[in-house]
Amino acid sequence: MDLSGSWRAAPAREELRRTFHEPALDDRSWAEIAVPGPWMADDRLAEERSVLYRRRFEMAPVAEGRRRWLRLDGITQQGDVWLNGAYVGDTDGYFVPHRFEVTHLMGPTRPSGEASDHHLLAVDISVPSFGDPDERTDLMGAVLDPELAGAAGRNPGGIWQGVSIYDTGTAAIRHFRVTCVDADASRAQLALRCVFDHPGGGPVVLRTNVAGVDHELRHPAAHGENRVEWTIDIPEPDRWWPHGLGDQPLHSLSCALVIDGIVQDERHCRTAFRTVKMQNWHLLVNGERLFAKGVVVLPQPGDASIRQVRADVEAAKALGFDMIRLVAHVAHPEVYDAADELGMLIWQEMPLRGVMARSVRGQAVRQAREMVDHLSHHPSVAVWCTHDEPFARPVNPSVTPPVIGQQRPSWNRAVLDTSVRRVLQRTDGSRPIVIHTAVPPHLPQLDGTTSHLWFGWHDLRAADLGAAIARIPRMGRFVTAFGAATVDPDLPVLQSSQWPSLDWDRIGAAIGAPATSLHHLVSPDPIPDGPTWARSGQTAQAELLRTTIEILRRLKYRPTGGFFAFYLADPSPAGGFGILDHDRRAKPAWQTVEAACAPVIVVADPFPDNLAGSAHIEVAVHVVSDLHTSLADASLTATVHHPDGSTQTHSYHGAIGADTVEHIANLSIIVRGAGDLALTLELTADNSDGSVTATNRYHTTVA
Repeated sequence: MDLSGSWRAAPAREELRRTFHEPALDDRSWAEIAVPGPWMADDRLAEERSVLYRRRFEMAPVAEGRRRWLRLDGITQQGDVWLNGAYVGDTDGYFVPHRFEVTHLMGPTRPSGEASDHHLLAVDISVPSFGDPDERTDLMGAVLDPELAGAAGRNPGGIWQGVSIYDTGTAAIRHFRVTCVDADASRAQLALRCVFDHPGGGPVVLRTNVAGVDHELRHPAAHGENRVEWTIDIPEPDRWWPHGLGDQPLHSLSCALVIDGIVQDERHCRTAFRTVKMQNWHLLVNGERLFAKGVVVLPQPGDASIRQVRADVEAAKALGFDMIRLVAHVAHPEVYDAADELGMLIWQEMPLRGVMARSVRGQAVRQAREMVDHLSHHPSVAVWCTHDEPFARPVNPSVTPPVIGQQRPSWNRAVLDTSVRRVLQRTDGSRPIVIHTAVPPHLPQLDGTTSHLWFGWHDLRAADLGAAIARIPRMGRFVTAFGAATVDPDLPVLQSSQWPSLDWDRIGAAIGAPATSLHHLVSPDPIPDGPTWARSGQTAQAELLRTTIEILRRLKYRPTGGFFAFYLADPSPAGGFGILDHDRRAKPAWQTVEAACAPVIVVADPFPDNLAGSAHIEVAVHVVSDLHTSLADASLTATVHHPDGSTQTHSYHGAIGADTVEHIANLSIIVRGAGDLALTLELTADNSDGSVTATNRYHTTVA
């Protein structure tokens, strides 16, 4: 039985908490709340940190020889559950499904002696406030972080996933996991794990079906809980690929727990056959190397519809990305289903961000195991990551992750993250695991992990990124964040007659960004009004993203294995780092990012600043192709438009290799006159799928 729909809810006051679970309590004056969904949908509850939920329903008593279970798929964040006046158990972990046996509370005769088809489910739910940013005690990651989804000021508390009651036979499956551990053209192998409860003990059969292959495993079960692991081989599998490399065949899998020929319980999921590895920070899917073009995705609001959730994955694909990074959160189930179908890879992180308190270790280890059970069957999930930025927030943020202070051992890095990684390795060895993001080389390993590079945002120019990576190549191996924030031009505070003397710290806090960085992107001083400044910021963001993506793609595999732009859509109406705003309208960055992420691009070095007439500059031109077939008969034309109106044209012909970066030429330009200097690049080529075209344009002002 599905218990979604209208529930009753009231603020959790201590006196009411003592009696709220009693069936006789009159709750007709309580607010009506939709489940699934957050309680902030009701203005009377929006500011509450604890709320009491009740749901009355009718269901026939449990039949003899059957067992009954209550399933809660997602509660944000901690809950105590009561049924028919009796305590059932507690939940902890907002994305973790919880199951409780309630047979004894819904039988023909209740413990009180009352027999009835009428029942009451009551849940006491609490969600923490953000707390100390450098001593975090909750495992909610980006959901609460004020620099990420928390910038919107949303209260995420509530029952955000479904609630249901179902029956099984005398034996029941408690946990189930499916993982594709190997796949090539001749054979795929699935590893399955089933934890089931069999009160009587005795022989059982685990019967599976997937991709037309039937399999039976006979097991002599002991009394109580049993853990069984086995593998299934699939001959000549039709493999799953990212959308740029092939198709996405998906297969339904069923597993039935059978005793004496009778199905006691069963599980269903969708899965596929593929392998993912990471070598030298380069992803390989089914053995094919893939340059990962990605975007960070934040948690969706708890009341987002399935269509809205799916639309974000579709938007990421439309922009030309082939991977999404779920920063410090486990997302809505539709994100994974959509990614499976659309061929989008997922970089999956635990909800750990910043400096975590020592008290979270036990929960983090447990939730890591639950995350694998919850997600391992999805072919889109390509990488596990344990912790985002496991260090204190710097007072003055810089373009690269802080190095000072990270040389000494840290409990978060050395103990917490290592503990979580061991669980991920033990429960799923089929995927690469990144222990944390944005950690520079430090003792004792001197290796480091990914980089967060904010060139042009906190300081310097986006164009300076290439020279910085040339000095320190390790910095560019895999970049998991870069970008710039913008403020919505319609934000009321920007209309102030006091412009530009505004409360900039408050504006920055509303979008999860420091005011100093907003001013570095575009200074407000020479601009006449707030809306004009905000639109200038959007233009600057677009150019920063374009420049950074082009530089990282030009450094493809030497050393860069991939990147994630930060981020897809603003969580707050005030603005943010999104390529889309809060209402999913495209900012100017959409067009530039879409062009920069095309499968084939032609790029040139950015023009230097402060050019003067008669200056002599060298500009390197490259073609970057992510296609896994070569381009024949390629023709490139480079045209320099000088300030004095004259032009220079250079033409090049040849072939472009598959999945490569080709250096075409170094243009030697002597600037003629003062004014606008521009360079246009036009590429045409042929491949097995037809013709390919790519254009680009660079310009600057010469003094």
